[in-house]
Amino acid sequence: MGEAQLEPSQVLSALIGACFGSLGWRFVGRYINQRTTRSAARSAARAVYFELLLNRANVELAATYGETMPLSRSSYEQLLPQLASLLSANDLSTVAGAYISHVGYEQVRQGRDHPEDARRAALASILGAQVAALERLAEVAFTSAERGDLRLAGDLQPGRD
Repeated sequence: MGEAQLEPSQVLSALIGACFGSLGWRFVGRYINQRTTRSAARSAARAVYFELLLNRANVELAATYGETMPLSRSSYEQLLPQLASLLSANDLSTVAGAYISHVGYEQVRQGRDHPEDARRAALASILGAQVAALERLAEVAFTSAERGDLRLAGDLQPGRD
C-alpha cells in the first residue's frame, strides 16, 4: 500500500485554517462573555433601582407623615461589583450618594429631638439623592420602551415630590 504524504502547501493551509478558526472562536467567546457580563450588570442595576424606589417611598412617607421606616441596602451591597462594571464613575457616585444618605436618614429616624426645619431639610436632601440615583439607574438599566412602561405604572416619576 502506498503511503499518503502531505504536500507542504496542504500543511500550510491546515495551519492557517487552524489559526483562523481558533481566533474566530476566541472572538466569539469574548463577545458572548461581554454580553453575559453586561446582561448581569443591567439586571443588577434593575434590582438596585427597585430597592431605591422602595427607599424613596419610605423617605416620602417620613417627609409627609413623620413615619420613618428602615431603608434597605441589601441589593446594593450584594450587587455593587456588577453595578460598578456598568456605571460610569459619576453615575456610580450618584447611586452611592443615595445609600450614603442613609446615615442622615437614620439620624432623623432615631432622634425625635431635631428641629422640624432641620428634619424637613434633611429629608428633602435625602429624597433628592434617591431621585438622582433613580434617574441615572433608569437610563442605564431600562430600554426607552421599558422606561415608558414604568412611567405609565407611576414608578418612574422621580420628580413627583
